Amino acid sequence: MKRILITGANSYIGTNVERWLMREQDKYQVDTLDMIDGSWREVDFSGYDVVFHVAGIAHVNAKKNMEALYYKVNTDLTIETAQHAKQCGVMQFIFMSSIIVYGESKSLKPVIITRDTEPNPNGFYGNSKLQAEIGIKKLEDKDFKVVILRLPMIYGPESKGNFPKLIALAKKTPIFPAYHNQRSMLYIDNLCEFVRLVIDNEERGVFWPQNREYVDTCEVVRLVAQKAGHRVWITRVLNLFVVLGALVVPRLNKLFGSLIYETVASEYKQQYQIVRLQESIEQAGKR
Repeated sequence: MKRILITGANSYIGTNVERWLMREQDKYQVDTLDMIDGSWREVDFSGYDVVFHVAGIAHVNAKKNMEALYYKVNTDLTIETAQHAKQCGVMQFIFMSSIIVYGESKSLKPVIITRDTEPNPNGFYGNSKLQAEIGIKKLEDKDFKVVILRLPMIYGPESKGNFPKLIALAKKTPIFPAYHNQRSMLYIDNLCEFVRLVIDNEERGVFWPQNREYVDTCEVVRLVAQKAGHRVWITRVLNLFVVLGALVVPRLNKLFGSLIYETVASEYKQQYQIVRLQESIEQAGKR
């Protein structure tokens, strides 16, 4: 039986991974630990094989005056947790990093990331994650395996962030640009299955999991509207407004820009992409 500690209680990903693993209670024991105060430092990790570290601050609505807090939580807390895990004899430490270590979308120019692409963060969120990666990699040895998951956007039922906002918009807007793009994203069930496999296989290293298919913002709106019985006019007439608007409204670059992992970067020796794109969007759109 694998004994897993999820550091970061009540997070969306942590809660779903716990639920996913506990479907096989004869194979996994899962506990969660609140990291908000310093009491976690008194907890003995020696009873666990794996620490899955999900505590952190997301980049949604990141404000400049929060920069120090991002480094304190995303970088310093991660490294300290990994140090504590290693000292307690934990065998595997899984860190939830981000595709943003390669930089956030600042234009509509397509970005394709390969396994050989060097991280190049252009904001303090991405840099705080990258510095955490560097710090925990220094702790790795033959007895302490470090796993870094550079995750794209995670979505699913009851998730937070920009994707639920897009779904809500698709159910209401009467018109939408026919501006096609590609985004790497990862449905929550696919992530949970990938984490399970990483634990079972006692992996180490950097991984780039994503859905089997890329997401097209325009097609998401079309599908959600269709399923909701809502009529939306998707037209190229608005495409010029997207191109011009993206020059002054940064959010449009995230909405319509293309940011993808090369497909081969996300391949794994076992199948984890168990939910196809259309089904995942339908499930995520249910409320």
